[in-house]
Amino acid sequence: SSSSSSSSSSATTTSVRRRRGEIIVPKAIQRKAGSNYSETSIQFWKYQGLGNDFILVDNRESDAPKISPERAALLCDRNFGIGADGVIFAMPSPDPSKFDYKMTIYNSDGSEPEMCGNGIRCLARFVADLDKDQRGKKYNVSTLAGLIVPEVREDGQVAVDMGTPILNASNVPSTLKDCERSHEMTVDGEKWLANAVGMGNPHCVVYKKANGEMISDVYGLDLPKIGPIFEKHETFPAKTNTEFVQVVDKGRVKMRVWERGAGCTLACGTGACATVVAGVIEGHVDRKCVVELPGGPLEIEWREIDDKIIMTGPAEPTFEGTTALGV
Repeated sequence: SSSSSSSSSSATTTSVRRRRGEIIVPKAIQRKAGSNYSETSIQFWKYQGLGNDFILVDNRESDAPKISPERAALLCDRNFGIGADGVIFAMPSPDPSKFDYKMTIYNSDGSEPEMCGNGIRCLARFVADLDKDQRGKKYNVSTLAGLIVPEVREDGQVAVDMGTPILNASNVPSTLKDCERSHEMTVDGEKWLANAVGMGNPHCVVYKKANGEMISDVYGLDLPKIGPIFEKHETFPAKTNTEFVQVVDKGRVKMRVWERGAGCTLACGTGACATVVAGVIEGHVDRKCVVELPGGPLEIEWREIDDKIIMTGPAEPTFEGTTALGV
């Protein structure tokens, strides 16, 4: 039944959707009978960070991902595939003198984002588990957003040096005038105040409406309705992730996210970082802040000394297997 689907699956572009009583089958899984298996099986592992779940593939022996974007979208489907918010590949290092390995990720709709905060925590734990590395080791990971440095700590938590935020609007990219303050955006006839923040990927952070009214109940918002409109808003030419934030106090906020290419998910690491950056700029939160997501809390610190953001949170294995699903 539709009620058994998770919130993240119901919002993705590959999920089964009901329209006027009909079930609409996603294009990625409309195929002839008997044609849904590939000739080769692929081993995979499932990991999750605060409920943001990923299919992990050890791809370090090849420069080409073992799974195509279209096949990744099928595998992420929670009704017709394995079910995940994305597929992450541990790829060979593009420069062994600078990087330990490279991260490539496909969203649940097959698109390729620049970075994923929860994803890189899962990737670091995945490689550490595979290679049986000692806890406390740091990894230099190449991503489309540049160098990211995760560390698997003794307690199993993964702390990630996310680098410095992008606060130049054209580099986010966004057509908002600047990133130094919030700007008015009209979405579905309602006016909001939004901050543009870049974390290697674009973020639109919303704490309040244009009339100054703060978000008082983040779980009262209709994300499946307004999320896609924010995502595709003309203000963000490369589309955007959108964070809706309710302030508890200066050291704690509640946040829900609509992820670009994945929809409503339980957690978003880069989104949590962007949330704190925008909150500090607007005077809502301190530089060290706990971001409570539907899947659990992330500890975020935007260090004043070097402008870097440190994100700390869990990454845990759930199961492993093999799949022959293809497209």
